[in-house]
This record gives sequence, structure tokens and C-alpha cells, in this order.
Amino acid sequence: MPLPIVDTRDAFRPLSLEILEMLHAMASSDWERQTMAAQWRVRDVVAHMIDTALRRLSLHRDQPGVALPSLTDRELVALINDLNATWVRAAGRFSPRVLTELYGHASAALADFVESLDLHAVARLPVSWAGEQQSAQWLDIGREFTEVWHHGSQVRAAIGAGPFSNPQWLRAVLDIAMHAVPYTYREVTAKPGVTLAIRVTGRAAGSWHAQYDGRRWTMDEGELADATTAATMSDEIAWRLFFNALSPADLRSGVHVEGDADLALPLLRARSVIV
Repeated sequence: MPLPIVDTRDAFRPLSLEILEMLHAMASSDWERQTMAAQWRVRDVVAHMIDTALRRLSLHRDQPGVALPSLTDRELVALINDLNATWVRAAGRFSPRVLTELYGHASAALADFVESLDLHAVARLPVSWAGEQQSAQWLDIGREFTEVWHHGSQVRAAIGAGPFSNPQWLRAVLDIAMHAVPYTYREVTAKPGVTLAIRVTGRAAGSWHAQYDGRRWTMDEGELADATTAATMSDEIAWRLFFNALSPADLRSGVHVEGDADLALPLLRARSVIV
């Protein structure tokens, strides 16, 4: 079964409200805790979520006719890193209360906007980590949802808040993230019919498989009993893998591979985020 269209439009609002509730409940010391996002503290991740929401509203809602620059992958990474660093540095002047109020405003406006979008229109922004030059809007919306979810999860992990209340949000994140797998394998050649099964356990459990048809890799949803290689992991390990938040040791202990182990190596480098 081909990867499904995932409609995340109505999930932005409840997810953002749960994040906002968490921000209101955090102690002053929580804002200074280190997160899994490299050098960023909790306050930096929250500032980044505000920035990405405002950027989306500015570029997509308010300036839909403005041409976007054509950039190489390296140039895009450099631009995004610069934008992120500039905003986080400026937001260091803001208090937790101001950050919370700004997030409440920006996240509500973002939810209003995405709820108005046509799933099947051409996306304003192609999903580059899926290898696409042009994307359907549902995938771009889903990419934005995964950004909100995984940064919110970084904060929750840093303060010991546990997972989000709705496991279907994570299942949607994983369904979207699986679009990165064929692009990750784009330079891997194999015999036609070679398959890689990905099995995720936990509250957001699911199964997917990639297959080489002699020219390219395709990705489908569903269980595959006789795969050439099978990689099994928990949903917690899976999202951290796709969002570049696992150490080599965590990868080795958290991903169980059966069959041709070499075929699973590119999967361990799959990322559904620009890095």
C-alpha cells in the first residue's frame, strides 16, 4: 500500500495548546535546561518554534507571490542555520513570560492558517529532505507539523514531562518522516525486489517497507514478512533517528537489524529535517 496522504491540519491547534500549557506550567529553572538540540536550551527551542511559525505566516500566508531564491542543498542549510542562530540570539533578551505569550499568538495564527489550506494544491515550499522539487501541500503542511511536534518533544524531554498525550500525533510524524527514506537510498543500487522493512513498536506503532525496482527505491506502508532486511525500533527511537537526536551508541542499542545489515546502514542516516 503506497504511503498515505496524511492530513495534519486539525492537529496543529491541540498540539500547540498542549505545548502552551506546558510552557505556562514550567518553573524558571526549566527554561534554562539543556535540550537534545545541540547547544540550545529550552528557551532557545521555544524561541525557534516562534520563529518558524512567524516565518511560515510571513512567507506563505502573507507573501505567496514573492519568488523564493533557488539554492543548492549546502546554501539552503547555511541560510537556515543563519536564520535560526540570528533569531535565537535576539530572543535571548525575552523573558519566559514574553516567549510564552509570543508562542501562544504565533501558534494560534499558524493553526488558523494551515486549517484553511487545500491539501492537494502545490506546496509553497518543496520538501527538500524528501528529494522533491515540487511537493503536494499536504506533505509541506505535514513537514511543518513534524517541526512543531519534535521541538515540543525536545522541550518535554528536557524537563521530564514525558510524551505528548496523543500517540496519533507521533504516528503522523512517522508517516511523514518515512518520505525521507527513498531519497536517503537514492544512490544505493541492489537487485530488483530487494526490500527493507521498518517496524516501529510502542504507542505509535507501525510498519513500512522500501523496495528497489531496478531503477529507484519506492516506499509503502504495511508489514512485509520476507524482507531482505528488517529494522525494528521503538517509536521513541524512530523519531529521534529521523530528527538527528541519537548518539551512535543509542543507534546501535536501539535499532535491531535482521538480515543484510549493510542494507540498513543508510536508514541510520535518514533525516526528515534539514541538517
